[in-house]
Amino acid sequence: MFTFVKSQAASLIATGADFGATILLVQVFHVWDAFGSVLGNVVGAVVNFTVSRHWVFAATHVPQGHQLWRYGVVWLGYIALSFALFVSTTRYVEVHYVVVKIGVAIVLSVSYNYVLQKRFVFK
Repeated sequence: MFTFVKSQAASLIATGADFGATILLVQVFHVWDAFGSVLGNVVGAVVNFTVSRHWVFAATHVPQGHQLWRYGVVWLGYIALSFALFVSTTRYVEVHYVVVKIGVAIVLSVSYNYVLQKRFVFK
């Protein structure tokens, strides 16, 4: 259970980086919100991998390249799911992009990221 709590803390840190990048890109640089969300996900992924490898799962005993490959596979799935949920919700339900991004991040963090990181990436 403690690993799950640490994983959620790492997710919050990564989400802060993700949201910061997304909002900066959309509000300041006027990037399409869905594209800004994907770029924010990239920033969040880098932060999450680093924090998860060193702190959450203490998995520095495994070569980083092996973990990066596995994380990349999981991350690509996350990006695809996140993009699909983000676009369908913002376009068809007409909810503000930040609210949608929060909901998508919460759902995927618990149902997708934690399970795959624990059992596939950092095992």
